[in-house]
Order: sequence, then C-alpha cells, then structure tokens
Amino acid sequence: MIAAAALGVASAAARADIYVLVEKNGSVRFSNVPNDPRYRLYHREPTEHKLKDPSELPNARNPGDYRLRAPWGRKIEPAVLANPRLARQPFQEHVVEAAKQTNLDPALIHAVIVAESNYNPNAVSPKGAQGLMQLLPDTARRYGVMKKEIRQPEKNIKAGAQYLADLLQMFDGDVRLALAGYNAGENSVVRHGNRIPPYAETRAYVPRVLDTYDQLRLR
Repeated sequence: MIAAAALGVASAAARADIYVLVEKNGSVRFSNVPNDPRYRLYHREPTEHKLKDPSELPNARNPGDYRLRAPWGRKIEPAVLANPRLARQPFQEHVVEAAKQTNLDPALIHAVIVAESNYNPNAVSPKGAQGLMQLLPDTARRYGVMKKEIRQPEKNIKAGAQYLADLLQMFDGDVRLALAGYNAGENSVVRHGNRIPPYAETRAYVPRVLDTYDQLRLR
C-alpha cells in the first residue's frame, strides 16, 4: 500500500514538499500539508526540475547508483543487457526480459537472486517468501502473480524486478534503501527516517547484494 501511495504522490512532489506520517499501527500517510506535528519531511521540492548530471540524483549515495535505473525514462543500454559476465548465469533469459521491462541492470537482479535464493526456484523462507526472488504472497499479488504461480521463475523474476524498480523510484534512486526495503519492507525504511533499519539481517543483506552486484556488473 505504501508503494502505491508513494507512486501516487509522485506528481505532487513536482509541485510541493511531501510529508509522511507513520501511525502507531504501521499505516503511512502522505501529504503536502503537514497539519499534524507528527509529520516529517519525506520529499523536498527540487529547485530545478532537471538535474545537469545523473550523478547528482538525490540520495544516490553509492557511486553509479543512477545507472541502476532510468529515472527520467532513459532506457537501459543494450551493452548492459548483453553483459558477458551474465551469459552463463542461471535464468539469464528471464532476467534480461525483466530488466528490459523495468530498466534495471540485469546484474542487480542477479545479485538479489543470489542473496535471496542462490538460484533455487523452490526456496521457501521461514516467513513464507518463495521462489528465486523470495516473494511473499501479498507482494506477488501486488504485481499480478497468484500464490500458485510464485515459484514459476519467469513470473517470480518479473514481479521481483518490478518491486525493486518501484523501491528505487520510491527512494529516489538510492539502491541501498531500495535493497533495505526489499529485505525488511519499505514501511520499515520509512519508519526509520529513510535509513537502513537497525536489523542485523538487513544490515548484512544490503552490502552482500552490493558486493555481488559489483562482481557481476558491466565495468
């Protein structure tokens, strides 16, 4: 629900500052009118609508983060899709197709798969996450994947990549926060002030994915 809310305020963000309020029950409210003292600034209206250099993308704290997604509609470069380092990776065909649809670097999708399931399409976590990209049933349903379809590699990768792309958009291209949201839930990241939540699993997960991505990405 929070992802939908964040996407829903995208157009408003271009006109005014956006504030967020996290209720005690975990629900999240966005507004451009902070009429409650509990509201905190979530997104400040940029002074310029177009950045001169993609590396200036707000909150892109890792060098090259802007290349992970096309924030202004720029399509992923063919060379990135044809990365020879990925040629022999399992499920490469499905990963490339998902990368084309989401403008994500396929190496990043592979890095998430390695951390989540190590390419085991039948993997199931203690919390009920399933498949290559370890999707919870509710998350999968958000992207049109039924419970009985979650372990199908093509649909699992497509939904997982779309979720990751939405998280990158939600967190202004900050891949660390997007990965933290993928692991702990976007609500947890927002609740902790748009920082990586203080969970041991999440704080180990983010650098592990980034390390794998660094090994696989096109130089």
